[in-house]
Parts: sequence; C-alpha cells; structure tokens
Amino acid sequence: MQIHEKPPVDTPFEWIGGEPKVQALVDRFYDLMELEPAYAQLRAVHGTSLDNARQRLFWFLCGWLGGPQHYTDRFGHPMLRARHLPQSIGGHSIGIKERDQWLACMDQAMGETGVPEGLRARLRDSFFQTADWMRNRGEQ
Repeated sequence: MQIHEKPPVDTPFEWIGGEPKVQALVDRFYDLMELEPAYAQLRAVHGTSLDNARQRLFWFLCGWLGGPQHYTDRFGHPMLRARHLPQSIGGHSIGIKERDQWLACMDQAMGETGVPEGLRARLRDSFFQTADWMRNRGEQ
C-alpha cells in the first residue's frame, strides 16, 4: 500500500486555503466595512459600490500571498502608493485613522474567516508595514 502525503504548503496563499479562502477573506473584509460603525470613515472613502474594490483586492491579495498574479496580469505593477494618492483617480487621503481602521477591519475579517493564528500574526505585521507606508497625510 502506498501512502500519499500532502505536498508541503509553500506560500501564504496555500496556507490560507487558496482562492476560495482569499475570496472569503475579502468578502468578509468589505462586509464588515459596510456593517460596523467602527469602520464608517474607511467605508466612506470607497464610494457607493464596493464591487470594484472587492474584485481588485481579491486579485491583489492572491498575488501578494504567493498565488496567481491576477492583478499584475491585468494592470501591471500594483504601484499601491501612487494609485491611492488623493489626486489620483480613485485615490484616497490616508492618515493614521484610515490606516488603523483598515488594519482592524482586516484583522477582524481574518479572525472571522479562520485564518490560522500563526499566519494571521505574520500577515498582521506585513499589512501594518504596507498600510503605514501607504499613508499620504500627516498625523491626522
């Protein structure tokens, strides 16, 4: 009898559970943004519909986590900071409040969608570094 072991999980994309879990995480993130008053300021910068934001974050996170490069295949390099500058199309003014609301909302979504704690801690650190770098407004 031959025993087939699961291949080792090499990327956060695989650890999280692939595209279905990334989609669940993104959906919960934006659902929380709509439902929770604590994230109202964050929600307000996204316009009336979150559909485009949901799709783009899903595409981005798949690649960022080591999975399929959906975002870069469609749009090229993410240029996150440039795409989020207030003067860019769809850009936002991002200060400490927006950064912290984004991080809290994502952390809550990770917890509610069952992202394993070890991975969640690593992602929290990475998300913080990226979100802090994205700030384009002073200490407001």
